[in-house]
This record gives sequence, C-alpha cells and structure tokens, in this order.
Amino acid sequence: MNRLSSSALAALAMTFAASVAHAEGMSVSSSAFADNGLLPAVHAGLGDCGGKNESPPIAWKNLPQATRSVVITMKDPDGAKGGGVVHWVAYNIPASVTSLAAGAGNETGDGITVGKNVSGAMAYRGACPPVGDSPHHYIITVTATDLEPGRLPPGLDAAGLAVALAGHTLNGSTIVARYGR
Repeated sequence: MNRLSSSALAALAMTFAASVAHAEGMSVSSSAFADNGLLPAVHAGLGDCGGKNESPPIAWKNLPQATRSVVITMKDPDGAKGGGVVHWVAYNIPASVTSLAAGAGNETGDGITVGKNVSGAMAYRGACPPVGDSPHHYIITVTATDLEPGRLPPGLDAAGLAVALAGHTLNGSTIVARYGR
C-alpha cells in the first residue's frame, strides 16, 4: 500500500509541477527598463525630444501553444491631452521569435511589418511628451495571435489592426515605461 501511495504521490507531484509551469502566464520584459521604470532617452524621439528614435528592446515568453504570430503596440494614453497617441504598431512577427533587439522594430524588415504610427508613418515613433508634463506612460503590449505571419497586410494603423485581430487574439501582456522632459 505504501508503494502505491508513493507512486500516486509522485504522479500527483509531477502533475502539479507540470500544471504550475504551464499556468505561468505570458510576460513581457525589456533589458532597457523595468516595468513602470524610466524609458532611456535613446528610445525617445529625435531632436528636442532628447532621443535617437530607436525602438526599445522587448522580450516575451510563455506564449499560448496555438500562437502563430505576435503583435506589438506602444501607446501613450497621456498624449494628445489624454486622447492617447499610438507610437508603434508591429505585427506579422513569427511565434518562433521571442524578442526584438533595440532598433529592430523601427521599420518593416524580415519577420516584422511595422504599421502606421500617430503621424501616419510606417515607423517607430519615439516618446516625446510636452516639456513640463508629468512623465507620460508608454504601454507596450505584446499580443499572441492565431494568424500566420504575413497574413496581415502592410499599412495598418492601430484601429485597422484591432479590426483585423478580432477573434484572433490568444493572450497578451504589457510593460510600461515612463518618459518626461
């Protein structure tokens, strides 16, 4: 009886360990800043904004099993006097990719389609809050989708992307950076 109990306990322990590992949710991180930390100036806009307009490095893990591609957005809900500003839209990123290096999301390239930012340019647009404002919040969201890479057309803005993703998102996670000047 003890042997059966030990086997049963071992099986139960293995099942529990597997379910804990599987239950760990999707997460997003950056080697450039901590969640709710300050965005390094290099990722801000050019000129008076204080930066080099370089997209930040972003990494993600624990994508849902059915993930085919990943979408990244960066929005400033404080921008436009509370109306919000879209700085970055990137999609068609294969699920096999687990990170983007600094600058890798600046424009469309191999394995990434960069959509339209607030100004209509298909590029990353660095942070640039008004001088004297409290630091703005830049919410970077990574969304897992069931869409094959390349399925979404070039030139989407955030609204068009939201429509295209309806019924195709599997999970998402965010990281927030702050930037002021």
